Amino acid sequence: MRRLLIVLFFVCTACAPPGVQEEAPVNAADVMFLQMMVAHNKQGHALAKLAENRDLPEKVGQLASAMRVTQETETSTMTRWLLEWEQPLAMDQDAHHAHGGTSIDAKKDLARLKKAKDADFSHELLNALIAHQDDAIQFARYEKGSGSNPGALDLAKQIDVARTAQITYMLDLLDS
Repeated sequence: MRRLLIVLFFVCTACAPPGVQEEAPVNAADVMFLQMMVAHNKQGHALAKLAENRDLPEKVGQLASAMRVTQETETSTMTRWLLEWEQPLAMDQDAHHAHGGTSIDAKKDLARLKKAKDADFSHELLNALIAHQDDAIQFARYEKGSGSNPGALDLAKQIDVARTAQITYMLDLLDS
């Protein structure tokens, strides 16, 4: 199992996509994807951070820690790209609903997890993280179908593969 966690960690932290070339095409889907993922990763960080002060099975704690680090790295890259493209870091919620944008709201999960008893916390955290990672997969798949920037498309592919592997791993943890 330790080997699986190590492999999962490296899948999640695979080489960051190369810097985006200034001449590379950028469309509205690329911008929306990055804006959504920046907000989404910040919420993922908050979910994973809740695990720091809890008595968890080792595998769950390691997974939450690896996810937090990965999402921080991704957020740094995505923020840099948005700034290079001279685009706002936050999305206009109303503007994006017409072409696939979804409302990102983890407040309920955070509130529920903060109140969860220690005996239930690991199970509740895994369920929240599974839902969270599934949202990231949906954002990535939208980008893969609509984006044009090579760096953003590569990141979307990495997110799709890594988050899918994480969900499989978390489902296995829930079953054990």
